[in-house]
Amino acid sequence: MIDTFDALRAALAGTVLVPGDPDYDGARLIWNGAIDRYPAVVARCTSPADLAEALACARERGLDVAVRGGGHGYWGAAVPENGLMIDLSPLDSVVVDPGARRARVGGGATLARLDAACQEHGLAVPAGTVSHTGVGGLTLGGGFGWLTPLHGLSIDNLESAEVVLADGSCVRASADEHPDLFWALRGGGGNFGVVTEFEFRLHPVGPIVHLGLMFVEQDRAAHAIRTAREAFRSVPPGISPGIACISAPPAPFVPEQHHSAPGVALMIVGFGTAQEHAAALAPVRDALGPLFEAVLPLPYVALQQMLDEGSFWGVRSYTKGLYLDELPDAAVDVLAERLPGRASPLSQVLIFPFGGAFARVADEDTAFGGSRSMRYLVAIEGTSPDPGTYDHDRRWVRDTWDALRPVATGPGGYVNLMAEVDDRTLRATYGSGKYERLARIKAQYDPANVFRANANIKPA
Repeated sequence: MIDTFDALRAALAGTVLVPGDPDYDGARLIWNGAIDRYPAVVARCTSPADLAEALACARERGLDVAVRGGGHGYWGAAVPENGLMIDLSPLDSVVVDPGARRARVGGGATLARLDAACQEHGLAVPAGTVSHTGVGGLTLGGGFGWLTPLHGLSIDNLESAEVVLADGSCVRASADEHPDLFWALRGGGGNFGVVTEFEFRLHPVGPIVHLGLMFVEQDRAAHAIRTAREAFRSVPPGISPGIACISAPPAPFVPEQHHSAPGVALMIVGFGTAQEHAAALAPVRDALGPLFEAVLPLPYVALQQMLDEGSFWGVRSYTKGLYLDELPDAAVDVLAERLPGRASPLSQVLIFPFGGAFARVADEDTAFGGSRSMRYLVAIEGTSPDPGTYDHDRRWVRDTWDALRPVATGPGGYVNLMAEVDDRTLRATYGSGKYERLARIKAQYDPANVFRANANIKPA
């Protein structure tokens, strides 16, 4: 017999869903179609008071707790089998104060909602690169994107956070209130409580930015990555670059004969003038000799949605990431050798060069899992709607990651790109000093490890 959770229904202003309810199946599904789990109950919370009731219910019944923000996590941490899912999707408001350049953002908001609200005032906060990602999970792990070289990570722009703790109490964490908790939230993941509201600093951005995309066929992948490496050593101010080992999309700017062709795209985004962008592109074009290119102005919100089509809702996806201090020839050779092994045109390797504002934040200032001197983040993604192709490319991701590990910066990596998490890797990601500090803060704010459906830091 299915438990109806009538007491929780009566206590919540939000909606409670159990198996058999009309909206239950939609509520339990997340972005990654490879995840198919069945919570005992889904609590769609509309306030900190709702969250306190949901946590009390889980405590009384001995249910595992998981938190769903945008539902975009790779390994399905938002969906507890036979547990209680706290669904923050009703908390999706974004309130912008353009004069103060601040935004208050609900814990269930997506990047699309955040970007749209801020761009009404010509403002933005550094965030991710797929617009249906949730603000909450992205931020708590660090939060990088096109604006990171200019303005740092999402956590570097966090002013405060409203947090519901494991005991149901609600606190505001900032540099002045609960500063230890505020430090831990900026990179320590969802280990310390449920963030119902983020307050971000904003920066003038757009509304029009400039995109330069230069595509090279897969046979010249090593040449393309080496060319990018040399070009990225001296990126002018206002420029944000990236490397995408992808299949050319069937987009209007791609010549029809090259649709779905595997290769390497160098992406150079300009946040200044068209002339500054053109000057940054010219030497790269000369050295690269692209198969085709696209250079165009576009709205910032369109830039933020550029990668959405390859990460559509319901697709199966698996990822592993790692950090590189440099991009040595050994890493270039591994990638060039392994890229032809992917079976799905949606599978890809993304390489984001860091530095700039990211590197100007001291390692100890936030709990971010990784050194601020790190130069590159590599994301290896196996993505397909087809189960068989997905299984093949999941193995391809693991094998490619293993092949790159000898040149990586230690065994750790970006927590938001961990499809599988083990304690050794997590400790290596944070380093012993940060990890031990996080464990002490965890013991203070969540001693029973209620919030463990994540890249879990155990209480000291």
